Parts: sequence; C-alpha cells; structure tokens
Amino acid sequence: MSREVIRRMQYRDVGQVAAIEAAVFPRPWSRESFRREVRENAVARYLVAERDGEILGYAGAWIVIDECHITNIAVKEAWRGQGWGRRLLEALMQYAGNLGAAWADLEVRVSNERAQRLYTRAGFVSIGRRKRYYDDNGEDAFLMVCQELPAADPDFEEEPVLPEEEPADRRDGSAEIREEGEKA
Repeated sequence: MSREVIRRMQYRDVGQVAAIEAAVFPRPWSRESFRREVRENAVARYLVAERDGEILGYAGAWIVIDECHITNIAVKEAWRGQGWGRRLLEALMQYAGNLGAAWADLEVRVSNERAQRLYTRAGFVSIGRRKRYYDDNGEDAFLMVCQELPAADPDFEEEPVLPEEEPADRRDGSAEIREEGEKA
C-alpha cells in the first residue's frame, strides 16, 4: 500500500523540487533559490506532495500579513491529470488561511489554459493583465485573485523546517544538480 502525503517542504526535498521545476518551467528557479526560500525567507511556505518518498509536485507562496502570493506550483509530468495540482493548491490555500491570510494572488501565463482552469475552479478570478511579464518570451500574464481563503483550522500546528541535512541525492551517490559555473 502506498503512502501519499502533502506536507511542508524540507531541506532534503530541495533536489527533487528543483528537478521538477527544471522539467516544467522554461526559466526555472535554481536549486539554491529553493534552498534560500526554505532557509532564509521568513514569509515563504512550500508544500510537497509525496508518495512513497518520491516528490510528485510542490506549491509555494509568500505569506505577508493577510496576503498569500502564490509563487509556483508544479507537478511531474507522469503525475499530471490525477488531481495533484488541485490538491496542492487547496492545501496551500488552507495553510495560508491557517497563518492568517485572507486572500491570495498569482500570475499565470496567458497561454496556460490548464492552470487558469485550475485556479478558476479554486475561486480565483482574473483582474488584470501584466504586459510582457515573462522574460523568457515576453508573454503576458493574467493577474488572478481569490478573495476568500479557507478559515483557519483550530487544530493547525505548523510543521517546523528541520535543521539542514545533507540532501538524499548526495548521500546515495547520484548526480547532484549544479548551479551554473559551480565546479564539481
């Protein structure tokens, strides 16, 4: 029987999350960017969907006072169309609500109709268009907002980020993702 869970991202997840990011986005965030988000950014919260130790997808946001700005959501190609994006988005919105956020916003590519449908079903509405928002190809983005996040769960206890550990991909001898210009 497989074990599926959505939980707070930990340092040990950075390698898998960065690999998903690189496979999904034309201008992916680096591994170091995710490390900084987990280690240094006090307003960042990232969740991962995990099945039997494999990260299937992730979702992240910056939560400041009553605002939740969703930064990125991605699911591995093999796991798309199975509800993981929706589950990650719902879990992230609940998490933000638990931390006091009252509303959420995000940018989405004008061409990404699949993501737009996901966000619309979750209660987001398009309120504007950011011209030439994406620097990889100059594509516009829709600015979408959800004005009602779930009420805080009275039993919510935030899972801590554990002290930084050597990532699993370095322990098992598999190749490490290197930053541009970094020596082996």
